[in-house]
Amino acid sequence: MPKPMPTFSRGDIVKVPFPYTNRPTRQFRPALVISGGDVADGERAGFSLIWVLMITSAQNRGWPGDVALGDLSGTGLPAPSVVRTAKIATIEARHAARLGRVGHAVGAQVLRRVLAQLGVEAHAER
Repeated sequence: MPKPMPTFSRGDIVKVPFPYTNRPTRQFRPALVISGGDVADGERAGFSLIWVLMITSAQNRGWPGDVALGDLSGTGLPAPSVVRTAKIATIEARHAARLGRVGHAVGAQVLRRVLAQLGVEAHAER
């Protein structure tokens, strides 16, 4: 019997093999799910993708759009971190492992910054 495909929701923090744009390697690192990959319909059943944003140390040089994760409780992160909204990737859900979650306020702030970078109106949030 095949192992069930993991599902994730917006706001989950996961550990994933995050791709780099400047080198042909992937490094396992934390990321924030901005779109879960819950797929159950016939043609795509068993194939699930998630959209994630890189999470990096707060000690790194800041980028425009970064969102600080001030309260780490429940996140599964060991040190002060930021969500790098400019670094988005699509990952197969089967390669992700849940670490924790961010609170609603942080999730909403991240989504607003992503939408602004994409040039999408903020009222498109749900």
